[in-house]
Amino acid sequence: MSAKKVIVIGCGNRGKTYTDIMSNEFAGEFEVVAVAEPIEDRREYMRKKHCIPAEMCFESWEPLLEMEKFADVALIATMDRDHYAPAMAAIEKGYDLMLEKPMSPSPEECRAIQHAAEQKGVFVLVCHVLRFTKFFKALKNMIDDGEVGRVMAIQHLEGVGDVHHSHSFVRGNWGNSDRSSCMILQKSCHDMDILAWMIGKKCTSVQSYGTLSYFRRENAPEGSPERCIDGCPVADTCPYNAVKLYVEEPNKWFGPAATKKIHPTQEDYERSARETQFGKCVFKCDNNVVDHQVVNLRFGDDVLVDFCMSAFTRGGRVLRIMGTKGEINAVMDGNKIEIYDFITRERRTVDVDSKSGNETIMGGHGGGDSGIVLALLDLLNGKKSKSICEIKESCDSHMIAFAAEKARVEGTIIDMRSFDSEY
Repeated sequence: MSAKKVIVIGCGNRGKTYTDIMSNEFAGEFEVVAVAEPIEDRREYMRKKHCIPAEMCFESWEPLLEMEKFADVALIATMDRDHYAPAMAAIEKGYDLMLEKPMSPSPEECRAIQHAAEQKGVFVLVCHVLRFTKFFKALKNMIDDGEVGRVMAIQHLEGVGDVHHSHSFVRGNWGNSDRSSCMILQKSCHDMDILAWMIGKKCTSVQSYGTLSYFRRENAPEGSPERCIDGCPVADTCPYNAVKLYVEEPNKWFGPAATKKIHPTQEDYERSARETQFGKCVFKCDNNVVDHQVVNLRFGDDVLVDFCMSAFTRGGRVLRIMGTKGEINAVMDGNKIEIYDFITRERRTVDVDSKSGNETIMGGHGGGDSGIVLALLDLLNGKKSKSICEIKESCDSHMIAFAAEKARVEGTIIDMRSFDSEY
């Protein structure tokens, strides 16, 4: 069987990650044949990595999607607000899509993508990568197999992680919702989708509270400069010291992201600390997204969920699933699932292949990044895994996140049937 041809629009971390997996883990199964990316360093990396002809490397997506369809799938991994236009153009050309989440920061655009794909008969695989981890697949199977009876309630913590939050949601691309999208959509449409998938029922109402409380200018240490590199009096004790994070000890994700280079030099690291927002005091950026939020959800059959997203953690997801026959306590960081049986009063622990990596973006989302690429390959070959999400299902879970933000801002409880009818 011939390799599936892929065109790539957007070659930041996500576009690079998925195509690296295609090339490294599924060699011969995929062929990246064209790329559109405005940053030359990233575009050149893709050209060399995948042996793409120079004439098939573009600075923008428009000329690429003006061509007649010549590949099997379009991978769209641009910034959130840049998903809609290329997605609609690719659908019109008849491409199946692998679309980075969120689909769009606009509920109207999400529904438009859904309806266009349905009318054209193409598949849109939204990158809800957690569905494809062994951890969440195991939880889904336990629920479906009735191991805890009828699910009554779920507590779900998404620990964003303090440094991850400072990097992505204060200094980084998603710190300001006017440039990207609201926090609950950008970071936690993963979780809204996972909850709806595991429960298997429609969400009926949403309530939410959340604020930006800590990463604010008034909380900056006394005497701190605008940029960490200019000498901060608390540099040695600040966990967000940009000099340490981006210059002295840059890791494989934070450093390249700050420099926008695939293989940054020390000079690149120092430039980013002096010239970009990644070098600014974490309390003096232009961020406006929340740093902690809770969402209360009611699903069909009175299944209740309390979801908490917080920057003030070391990072990781923790779930407690409460059913009529038992309960599940699950910690994704470590891939441990404990099941307690009400009848036998016994506990058993399931170790869900901890070799699959941790749940962070640096750890491949606990195997989810590789898992979704495998699922895409299967889908293109006519096989559909249990984790695959239809575009309407994905769009519906996005609507939960949109409703949560509306509830947070307006201080109201949102009826989902009424909310959905608006879109």
